[in-house]
Order: sequence, then C-alpha cells, then structure tokens
Amino acid sequence: MRTDLADWIALNMIRGIGPRTANQLLGHFGSPAQVFAASRLALERAGLKPEIVRELHDLQILEKANAEIERLEKLGGRVVTLQDEEYPLLLREIYDPPIALYLRGDLKRACDRPCLAVVGSRRCSTYGINAAMSLSRDLALQGMTIVSGMARGIDAAAHRGALEANGLTIAVVGTGLETTYPQEHKKLEEEIIANGAVISEFPLGTPPLPQNFPYRNRVLSGLCLGVLIVEAAEHSGSLITARLGYEQGREVFALPGNITSQTSFGPNYLIKDGAKLVQHWRDVVEELPRTVKEKILGIERGAPGGAQSEVEPIFETIELSEYERQVLELLTSNAPSHIDQLLMASEMSSSELMNALLGLEMKDRIKQLPGKSFIRRM
Repeated sequence: MRTDLADWIALNMIRGIGPRTANQLLGHFGSPAQVFAASRLALERAGLKPEIVRELHDLQILEKANAEIERLEKLGGRVVTLQDEEYPLLLREIYDPPIALYLRGDLKRACDRPCLAVVGSRRCSTYGINAAMSLSRDLALQGMTIVSGMARGIDAAAHRGALEANGLTIAVVGTGLETTYPQEHKKLEEEIIANGAVISEFPLGTPPLPQNFPYRNRVLSGLCLGVLIVEAAEHSGSLITARLGYEQGREVFALPGNITSQTSFGPNYLIKDGAKLVQHWRDVVEELPRTVKEKILGIERGAPGGAQSEVEPIFETIELSEYERQVLELLTSNAPSHIDQLLMASEMSSSELMNALLGLEMKDRIKQLPGKSFIRRM
C-alpha cells in the first residue's frame, strides 16, 4: 500500500474542500501531506475558512482515511489519485478534476480505448432505449468504450448495448462505491465491473443525494472525446452533461426525436445549437480526432493489420422464413407490439407466430420486452 494514499483520501474527505479548492491547494503546497502539515496561518492565507483548517489539523481525519482504505479493499475496490499514471489523461485536463477516484474494475483498460459518453432521460421512450442500445453496441464493436451514469432509462440501455457487443463500459456514479443506485441495477453493475469499471469521486457512505448527480456529470464528460445525448427533457441533467462537454472542448452529439415528445426537446435543441445530428455510428466517428477516426474506419474497411468490423449486421445474408419476414414487417423500432396485436395482424396460428418470433430473436432481428411485447432491432 502506498504510504501517501491516506493523505489523498483524507484531503478528498474534508468537508468544504471540493476538487477545485483541492487542486489549488496542491498547486500551492505541492502534495496532500504538505497541505496537512501547513500551519494554520498558511492555510488561512490560502483562502481556507477556520473550520476547514481545524478539520485539516484533526488527526482523526487520517484515521478515517485508513479505515476507508480497509473498507474499500473489502469491497474489491481501490483508489487512483491525480498523481498516478493510471489516472485518465482526458479527465486530468479538465478545470476541476477529482483528486481521487474510487473504482472497481479495470479503469486503465477501459480508458485505453477512445471513450464516448451516452446519456439521456430516465423516463425515456422505447425508441430511445432501442436507439441507445443500438448505437452503443455498434460503437463498442468499433472499439470504443461507452461511458454513462448507470441510471434508469437511457444510461442503463447504453451500458447494456456495450455489454451486448462484449465491449467495454464505464459507469460514473453519484454515490459511494459500496452503494448500488438504483438497487435493481446490481446485476448490471457487476457486469460493468467485469467489462470495464464503476467509478466515483465520492467517499464511501455517500448517499444518492440529488445534487451529486449533476456534479458527477463533469467527470462523465471529462473522461470522453464526446457526449451523445439520446433523449432529454427541457431541464434534464443530460443537458448539463452536454454543456459541460462544450466547456471541456468535447464533441457534442444528439439523436433527433419526435417534435411532439417532451424527451426530444433536449437533443433537438442541441442540434439547433450546433450539436452533430446522429443517425448511425459513423456520424460519431467522423467527428473524432483524425488518428482515432482513421484507426476505426480503417478496421471497419478491413484495412491491413486490422480485424474486420462486426458492426454491420449481415441481416441480408441470413435467410428468413416466410412467416419470419411477415412478422418482421409488422414490427417497428419505435414502439413495441404486443403478441396479441401480432396474432391478429398476422392471421397466423399461435404456434406459427411463436416459432417466427423465436426464429427472429435467435437471428438478432427483434427483441422481446416485458409483458410479451416485441420490438424490431435498429
């Protein structure tokens, strides 16, 4: 264990010292250990309030930090600090990077690939979920790491799309690392850890307070080359992520939506404001730095030394039965159809319809949703 790790964690735990102040203190004093060793007068001259200085000089804070390390190790997690080589390069460049990242998984492996944030509304449409999964799956197949916030709705769909492609994904959470939020994403969280990383800048024990999530969004965008907004209402936190992306010099992308839908306000507004309209994974890749774009498109074309891309589904080469083609024509990617609707519209027998649906699922042409409803994959 590094001898200075407790100092970094302790500085990150001090109430009243956020990332911006912590970075200023490190720039002034040189290291967390020197911040703790500084005199009261020196700390007050650096702009700290007396109550913060008292907490810095309280020896219990280092005891708490050491206890934090023990708890984290039991969780199978660890901390990467701003001085570590493993700390993500793009995140280090933002105005107020976290001085410590709690993590479970392999952050370095995930960040060695170009990263894209895919975020959107918790209260999203079936179209939004389908689009987020499809785009994330295709981009992950191209070798990109998908970054999101593990929230309900679009975030979860983005993670799942990357996982479907056996790709890498990172979840940036707004709680302590031992807390799964929402609780029903426990299985998803474990899959993300096995295929990327779950990270947080918040100390263990931090509850899912509403203010934490807009705050963590700067980390979400800061890790990435760009931010893709799939669905977002007028006051959505995803628009905060887009704004932070602009401020950090990141590319901002948006998926257009139905003008009558509330969740389409955000992406449609961003497109009017200059965000790149996205219909296909190539729309994202075309805006990435030249070296990244050439590498991805070179692989996609089957360039020498690169593996042939798996992104383009070779649906046309997969033979469908007459019943399968008939059912596929009845389904859309925008809204699910219940099995009773399909039974009436297709005029098939129950067994014929079930066989056709099963065949289409096995060929990855459709997806079954809860409640015996089906949707066409994009």
